[in-house]
Amino acid sequence: MTYNTLDYAVSERILTLTLNRPEQLNAFTVEMCNELIEAFNRASEDDDVGVIVVTGSGRAFCAGMDLSREGNVFGLDEALEPTLEDMESRLDDPEMVNSVRDTGGRVSLAIYDCKKPVIAAINGPAVGIGATMTCAMDIRLASEKARIGFVFSKIGIVPEACSSWFLPRIVGISQALEWTYSGDIFTAEEAMRAGLVKTVVPPDQLLEEAYRIARRIARNAPVSVAMIRQMMYRNSAEKHPLQAHKIESLGMFYTSREDGKEGVASFLEKRDPEFNGKSSTDMPSFYPWWKS
Repeated sequence: MTYNTLDYAVSERILTLTLNRPEQLNAFTVEMCNELIEAFNRASEDDDVGVIVVTGSGRAFCAGMDLSREGNVFGLDEALEPTLEDMESRLDDPEMVNSVRDTGGRVSLAIYDCKKPVIAAINGPAVGIGATMTCAMDIRLASEKARIGFVFSKIGIVPEACSSWFLPRIVGISQALEWTYSGDIFTAEEAMRAGLVKTVVPPDQLLEEAYRIARRIARNAPVSVAMIRQMMYRNSAEKHPLQAHKIESLGMFYTSREDGKEGVASFLEKRDPEFNGKSSTDMPSFYPWWKS
């Protein structure tokens, strides 16, 4: 598939997913939303992809929603009066999907459901949806030129892209509130001090640092990595560790019968493992457990 707003390139089991509207500072559009969802869903089932690195073309990561578009720039139908009941009972109704639901949130949910680890390589300004979409990613790296801002209060709207779920879990409620209350744009160094990004590097080293981490992950068992990603996110949100125990027990039972045997053998024989399990076809029978 070809994309109008993205570049999709796979090498060494690493997908580099590049937001590709450089003349508009990679500003987010409804079309980009739909293409990102398709790309993450595609990569999730692509056995040639072990890890996803997301970055921006040109000098920006993503400058937020493209506010120059005509009409409702968020793609919402203002003639509707949606209710919470609509969100509960009609969430996947085409009218709700296309005219009511937050586009950034739909992207974040696609990232959340993805089987592959996602690394954000924030190469420049990341504002609004450009900041919030990275919260659904697993590891965030930033260039020294990156500037980040949760600017919603300054334009009279609220945070989106499921960031009110992700951001407090990453940096704590107090820091999340300060950033979203103020709407200030801050440096990559401040983001690192607060724990939003792992490290800050010179611009010419950003992608190589992302690939260095990605290569370490991509060599491991795909089924194991896919299970770990979903277990960490979903079990950590449960009310009691017993729920984690149930999933971990089943996960250990099934993975130990397959790639686990090869992993143990390779360890004892002091060689690199040759994992055969595919995340597209060989996930344990109870996966995805949260949909049952």
